[in-house]
Amino acid sequence: MTQTTGRIFDDFARLMNDAAGVATGVRREAENVMRSQAERVLRELDVVTREEFDTVRDVAVAAREESERLAARVAELEARLARLEAAAAGTTV
Repeated sequence: MTQTTGRIFDDFARLMNDAAGVATGVRREAENVMRSQAERVLRELDVVTREEFDTVRDVAVAAREESERLAARVAELEARLARLEAAAAGTTV
C-alpha cells in the first residue's frame, strides 16, 4: 500500500508542477497581449515620445531665455533713447 500512496503523491506533484507551468505561460501571454494593446492605443493617440518632448522643451527654454534677453535689450535701448530725447529737448529749449 505504501507504493500506491507514493505514486499518488508523485502524480499529484507532477500535476501541480504542470499547472504551475501552464499558469506561468498564461501570465506571460497575458502580459504580452496587454503590452501590445497598450502600445497600439498609444500609437493611435499620437502620443509623443520622451525624446521628442525633451527636444521641444529644450527649444522652448532656449526661446524663453532669448526672449528675456531681447526684452532686456529693448528696455535698455528705450531708456537710452529717452535720455537722448531728453538731452535734445533740453538743448533746444
